[in-house]
Amino acid sequence: MKKNSLHILLFILALLSWTISFSQTDSTVAQADTTPKRHHIAVFAPLYLDSAFDATGQYRYAKSFPKFINPGLEFWEGAQLAIDSMKKEGLQLDVHVYDTRSASQPLMTVLQSDAIKNMDLLIGHVNVNEASLLSKMAANLSIPFINANLPNEAGATNNPYYVILNSTLMTQCAGIYKFLQKNFSVSTIVVFRKKGATEDVLRNYISEAEKSTMGVPLKLKYVTLENNFTQEDITDYLDSNKTNVCLVASLDAFFGQQICQHLAAISTSYTSTVIGMPTWDQFDFEKPIFKGIEVYYGTPFYVNPADKLAVALNEYFRVNFYSRPSDMVFRGYESLYHFSHLLNIHGKNVNSALGDKKFKLFNEFDVQPVIDKKTMTLDYFENKKLYFIKKVDGVVKAVY
Repeated sequence: MKKNSLHILLFILALLSWTISFSQTDSTVAQADTTPKRHHIAVFAPLYLDSAFDATGQYRYAKSFPKFINPGLEFWEGAQLAIDSMKKEGLQLDVHVYDTRSASQPLMTVLQSDAIKNMDLLIGHVNVNEASLLSKMAANLSIPFINANLPNEAGATNNPYYVILNSTLMTQCAGIYKFLQKNFSVSTIVVFRKKGATEDVLRNYISEAEKSTMGVPLKLKYVTLENNFTQEDITDYLDSNKTNVCLVASLDAFFGQQICQHLAAISTSYTSTVIGMPTWDQFDFEKPIFKGIEVYYGTPFYVNPADKLAVALNEYFRVNFYSRPSDMVFRGYESLYHFSHLLNIHGKNVNSALGDKKFKLFNEFDVQPVIDKKTMTLDYFENKKLYFIKKVDGVVKAVY
């Protein structure tokens, strides 16, 4: 049997055993020894169990494994590893998992149930609609909701119970501006962009960062490129006698790749340092088409490959699944472990201890209140910590 086939089958078997437990109890529960007070945590993830299995419990996709199932399943796999760790530590917690793609138990039904009222903490891998529903529920019940994946405020206002771990675009732009100011303050920075509503939002965020950041303003030169731009359209704004600092202010992955590919193609004549968007952590900069340029991008999540726990997780997946854990595995592990410990210590006061950094695993969270400047009210909490990754020819050279 091929290794990847075995990996798929192992995941299916693990999911089948979990499904049986779910059908008997309406949620998966991880329990430690009984104590007078046990905290309850609800984990929400898109597991697509109704899509993956038919009414008889048979797996629908033969020996294949649909990609759309992966993120939620990997997030839950990480959460399960956190549960195993906390059980060994003796934490007194009940963890309930809900499939946000369930047809038999839709999210709205879950949120209207009595069970949800007994929760002390909500953690989710969510989309915008789910984040909005859960954040409102959290506010109504005075229960913290940890959004582990979505970099979006989901319309939240005046909600001290909503916590965003994946930093929003506004925070990313402010972080990029400060990073450029610290490392390239004397350079003229060429900002390559395209026409589009999102690109206009990015420019506004950068302008806001410029107004609110102390120090000498950056020298930004905005260049709007057409959809069919050429290499010559880029070189018109480059100087062959110095290192060119270029900021790509667009979330369009194809646009960003085109910029990098053109800059790499002329790297023998023009030396370039390129700063990209948070979506660039998915780019394969090891490809020859990107050779010769220095790339930076910001991310709130960086797993040091030399970290002891990361090494152990990689080995566990290599031995058991013939693969490597994805970012979502680390995310599920970390979010459940970190905030469960805070809940265990602070109980109902956990909302006032969100900045506690005692239980750091892979990333250092810097959870800060986001204040509405007009009303001076707290809209939500957000992780403001950003790591800046430097890559040259696909290899991580530094982390700032």
